Amino acid sequence: MSRRSRIFLGILLIYAAGIAFLLYGVVADIDPRYRESAEEALVETSQLAASLVEQDLVAGAIDTRRLDRLFRALYARQFTAQIYNVHKNRVELRAYVTDADGRVLYDSTGRAVGADYRQRSDVARTLAGMYGARTTRDVPADPLTSIMYVAAPVRWNGEIVGVVTIGKPVQSFGQFVEDARVRTLWVGVGSALAALVLAVFVSVWLVRPFGLVSDYLRWARVQPRLSLPRMARRAVDGVRGAFGEMRDTLMGRSYVADYVQTFTHEVKSPLSAIRGAAELLQEPSMPPEERARFLDNIGREAGRIQEIVDRMLELTALEARRLLDRTEPVDLAALLDDAASGVRVAAQARDVRITTAVAAGADAAVVEGDPFLLRRAVANLLDNAVDFAPAGSTVTLALQADRREARITVRDHGPGVPAYARDKVFQKFYSLARPGDRRRSTGLGLAFVREIAGLHRGRVELENAEAPAEGGDGGALASLWLPLRRG
Repeated sequence: MSRRSRIFLGILLIYAAGIAFLLYGVVADIDPRYRESAEEALVETSQLAASLVEQDLVAGAIDTRRLDRLFRALYARQFTAQIYNVHKNRVELRAYVTDADGRVLYDSTGRAVGADYRQRSDVARTLAGMYGARTTRDVPADPLTSIMYVAAPVRWNGEIVGVVTIGKPVQSFGQFVEDARVRTLWVGVGSALAALVLAVFVSVWLVRPFGLVSDYLRWARVQPRLSLPRMARRAVDGVRGAFGEMRDTLMGRSYVADYVQTFTHEVKSPLSAIRGAAELLQEPSMPPEERARFLDNIGREAGRIQEIVDRMLELTALEARRLLDRTEPVDLAALLDDAASGVRVAAQARDVRITTAVAAGADAAVVEGDPFLLRRAVANLLDNAVDFAPAGSTVTLALQADRREARITVRDHGPGVPAYARDKVFQKFYSLARPGDRRRSTGLGLAFVREIAGLHRGRVELENAEAPAEGGDGGALASLWLPLRRG
């Protein structure tokens, strides 16, 4: 077998094993997560039912007539709901009520009235003042008949006089579990195909190293003039980028799986909000102002998902670039003025001023890079500072330089970076709540800046600035270092 074939098969096996292990863990974790979500909803429903029963207590005696009327009407309702790929047209909730001795006073299914439920864990634990829940099969030999029960106490003058238990068939949300498993498996298949393409690329690249040389020659041909230091730096950057690409490919870019999981987590909240609003909009008796509010909520959450997707695509494209295809001299003082002008309108809307300060000797600072990306990096830092700056304050954009590198700083006078977040602010999707409206961003801005800094052989840091002597918050200080152009 040739070296190329051995490399190909080895990488393919590594990827296959990794993806299989990942899919096994993810698929196995889907069912418990859905059960937790269903149980949480049943906790609230059981507490609601217990409150309803408590309103009809007479001298501690439980009256279930209103609950009976409620469930009769509930079971008689006719409706249709299309929940993504699942069609629902009947209510599957069930309920029963027991007295302080565990005797069933009411059962919505009509099958257990008079039965002794003292030994049922949901009833026994709730009567003892603890949290009571259980999952039991209606037909012991059939796992598809499992029912999840959650109980809540009925209290009279501070004493527990009964228990209300709400049940829901596991199969009712099992449809969503199966759908999620299928979708996850499709993601795994897509990842496996992507891994195969990457493995082919690496195997070809490893046996055709002259691709580096051709890339280098293409770069040299478009340069207006060549100098030995610049050519050497480009060669070093090319080799470093190639080794980084090979390393990431051999590792399978395993964080692609993290991307999928994190992205799913980030869009879960707005999707749930959209789904909830859509379900409520089906109510024909909803007042117009409430309907308008829910429609506005759907639009806002859809916009949030779109922003996450756009920023993720942008960041992914940036991460795929190991080297800058074209570079040119960039005047940093002019770039800072341009970036500040682009953010001033948004800053004025928040009553925040932006000032620029160029240190002596830094007005001639020039770096070799992509002016568009560098402007985006500075604009991202400014946007972040404006979001955290209090109304009436100033955000300062400054430039300093020494013989080897330039330092661009952005300082606000907001609350600064909490200690627990200092190691996380550059992680994808990590975002702190804004001081005013407590909203969060996509959490991709600082990760975007870090990628741009890396492409320009620079670095970025975020720390807390020193508090002023007269008191108040010192704010956050973001610093972007870039190597100055030579030759």
